[in-house]
Amino acid sequence: MKRWWAAGLLALLLGLLISGGRGSRETPITDFMAALERGEIDTAVLTRQGNSVLLTGRSEKGPYRTRTLVDDPAVSLAALEAAGAEVAYQPPARLTGLGLLSGLLTLVLIGALIYALFRLRAPGQEPAQTFGKTGAALVSESSVSARFSDVAGCDEAKADLAEVVDFLRHPQRYHRLGARIPHGLLLVGPPGSGKTLLARAVAGEAGVAFFSVSGSDFVEMFVGVGAARVRDLFTQARKNAPCIIFIDEIDAVGRKRGFGFQGNDEREQTLNGLLVEMDGFSEQGTGQEIVVLAATNRPDVLDAALLRPGRFDRQVVVDAPDVRGRETILRLHARKKPLDPSVDLALVARRTAGMVGADLENLLNEAALGAARAGRERIEPGDLDEARDRVLMGPERRSLVVQLADRRVTAYHEVGHALAAQLLPHAHKAHKLTVVPRGRSLGSALYTPEDRMHMTRSALLDQLCVILAGHAAEEVALGEVTTGAQSDFQQATNLARRMVMEWGMSEAGPLAYGQDAGGYLGSAVQAGPHSNQTAEALDRAVINLIDEQYRRATELLRGHQHVLQQLTELLLERESLSGDELQAVLAGEVLPGDVGAQPWVTSARSKTQ
Repeated sequence: MKRWWAAGLLALLLGLLISGGRGSRETPITDFMAALERGEIDTAVLTRQGNSVLLTGRSEKGPYRTRTLVDDPAVSLAALEAAGAEVAYQPPARLTGLGLLSGLLTLVLIGALIYALFRLRAPGQEPAQTFGKTGAALVSESSVSARFSDVAGCDEAKADLAEVVDFLRHPQRYHRLGARIPHGLLLVGPPGSGKTLLARAVAGEAGVAFFSVSGSDFVEMFVGVGAARVRDLFTQARKNAPCIIFIDEIDAVGRKRGFGFQGNDEREQTLNGLLVEMDGFSEQGTGQEIVVLAATNRPDVLDAALLRPGRFDRQVVVDAPDVRGRETILRLHARKKPLDPSVDLALVARRTAGMVGADLENLLNEAALGAARAGRERIEPGDLDEARDRVLMGPERRSLVVQLADRRVTAYHEVGHALAAQLLPHAHKAHKLTVVPRGRSLGSALYTPEDRMHMTRSALLDQLCVILAGHAAEEVALGEVTTGAQSDFQQATNLARRMVMEWGMSEAGPLAYGQDAGGYLGSAVQAGPHSNQTAEALDRAVINLIDEQYRRATELLRGHQHVLQQLTELLLERESLSGDELQAVLAGEVLPGDVGAQPWVTSARSKTQ
């Protein structure tokens, strides 16, 4: 509002000045002289202004105003007097003290209004003089409450960072020995693994100032702003040394140079400024205890000059935790949550393979929300199971009307997955089986994967067979297939392609025909440069793998078709089966509510051993 007020006032002032200078409308000299000859103008005032003459007159119709050259014969005194008008000559006005003061006040007012226009801005906009200032948030040492005890599941990363903490606490111990602490440490890991929390814990343990900034905060549409912000950030850091600079998502500014449309764009200038500040020719930072921490989940796209010794000397891997790390993280987040004594966090950790710290914290939060909705005072094991299903697949959609035929198809599909997983020796065993719609799926089968560092070819083939078993179960039980296996085909194709192109597990040979796109985001495999004949051979190898495992799944389920039918009926009746219930049924035991034993299961199970 103030911005529009200032603009309106400035426009009004300029309009008054312009209109005041003009006084009245100007008329052509011919019209002026014609009015004199008609006797419409009684008096005329002649004023000389430089090389021109200003002629003004007044009549009953209003004022007249015209301007012409000094040597114009039409405005001579004789011509004007011959026209019958009284002519008066007015000398040019001289500059007086009052006029000078009025002019100065006018200039001051205009300058103040222009300054106000530049200072006033809409919310969220920055004035031009602050473009080069860093937007890093300075957190004092007393405000950082995170400690290493608040971080779990990454003991090796904490051990690497403990050396940085000791340096910031006792820098002279290292300086006496001529040691140089790493200028920068790059935290690498998937999203949610705790990289930012680790950086805050380092600042909290060291008791120093902490500058936090995002990589995207440096990049602006104006060239040179990013580099200026980098310089300002390090200037502020030197004033507060010893301190820690944390740059989150550094890949936004540290990507490899030379891939843009311009060779000297804003991002490259910002990167060059960062390279110089971290380790350049200038010695202004020598002896200053400044440690730069940066986090990214795409280390493969960073510029090589940024990763060399002297800049980011170390890469600290903060990977997804193992089963013991997940249990520690769960216990850490469960400190302020009332758990029922029957809750087994070790079991929850085994069933959450692949989850990072943020996922586990969200899991416990969803369990607490579920217990609160149910009106319970403690979190029970059922709340954790429901929270895991909710996080992985979405909330239940019991209001969705599903026809019995569709439910039966879904049951056959999910039982096919689970039965193949139970019968194959290297496959992950099913943890839960359900036909309750969740998210966009009408049913699902959850598994309990193991933490494996290496996958054998046999295990991958079994996994491929389990993925295709749902579609095979529809063909075996119904005699035709449906559209429900779309996501299964995508998973199977991606897995088979990686086996062929990356891992050398096909007749195409042990060659790297493609490469992963990099990072921790699960991107697809990119094909490398090869001939058309090689591309056809690779496609044929992928097709052969999928066809072979699909035939294997079909034969496996045909040999246990009676088991497939009975488990499907049981799943339709109960809607959900746990892994323990599935194991009990396959072992021939009687579930609560069943009529009696099922010897057909025992005989079917014995055939697979």
